[in-house]
Amino acid sequence: MATTTTTPTYDVIVVGGSFAGLSAAMQLARARRRVCVVDAGQPRNRFAAASHGFFGQDGEPPLAMIAQARRKLAAYSTVTFVQGTVVSATAAVHSGQDFAVALQGGEQLAARKLVLAFGVQDGLPEIAGLRERWGATVLHCPYCHGYEFAGQRLGVLYHSPQSGMHAQLIADWGPTTLFLNGETTLDRAEHERLLALGIAVETARIAALEGPGQALTGVRLQAAEGGDARVVPLAALYVASATRPASPLAEQLGCAFDEGPMGPYVRTDANKMTTVPGVYAAGDLTLMRHNATLASAEGVLAGTGAHQALVFGV
Repeated sequence: MATTTTTPTYDVIVVGGSFAGLSAAMQLARARRRVCVVDAGQPRNRFAAASHGFFGQDGEPPLAMIAQARRKLAAYSTVTFVQGTVVSATAAVHSGQDFAVALQGGEQLAARKLVLAFGVQDGLPEIAGLRERWGATVLHCPYCHGYEFAGQRLGVLYHSPQSGMHAQLIADWGPTTLFLNGETTLDRAEHERLLALGIAVETARIAALEGPGQALTGVRLQAAEGGDARVVPLAALYVASATRPASPLAEQLGCAFDEGPMGPYVRTDANKMTTVPGVYAAGDLTLMRHNATLASAEGVLAGTGAHQALVFGV
């Protein structure tokens, strides 16, 4: 006997179940819409032990915050969670199912609207000892992870001519060294300006970060010709990672991107709709500046934007 396969159809599929995606899904759930959250379980902030500066949640572990948000969201009967990775998303050809989504395991889903909230991935410099300290003592945001190192020796890894401004900002938390790591694009005037502000500048290449476990005690510099290797004492190193979308879905769908200082981000309008009608995006994927509070707020906008599009048929 012939069998038929039914593809579950939702009002909205949210791809990504971290701060932005769950915030979007909450607005849709409270609007009594059928929403499916598909999440691979790899949030960007999984490396950090605590999230700081989030309203009412300062110091809480980000994974615990996500788990709590999922429990709250699961209380709504119209919400479905799917564990998995979305590998493709396309505009559907038949009415009522505007988008078809395929998961890595072969499962097919469909929805009238999509919210892309899968975030970004961090590309880190290849320096010995750096990657394993990411989120603990190798950091990207002083507002998220600056207070905990206040008054201690801090470092900034050079990444562009704007690194001088980055070092000046970090110096508000503690005595700061800018590590050029062999780069020569910092002009003399900027070099002298930083020294006048009390910011040290190390020109040598970095050999490795040192310290037990994820703790950082110093940066070991490569020995100059005929000299000895030196270690600069340090408690935390701030790095501007190069970011890229954590999934190719936005590109597959034809969403436009803009180029930011850290990497490309998806272009959206005031309601968080991308340049592809019916496709919304939120969180770090759409921001030049990344922050958990901003990601959550973006999710709220995307959720309400998608809901209103369902109501008004836009």
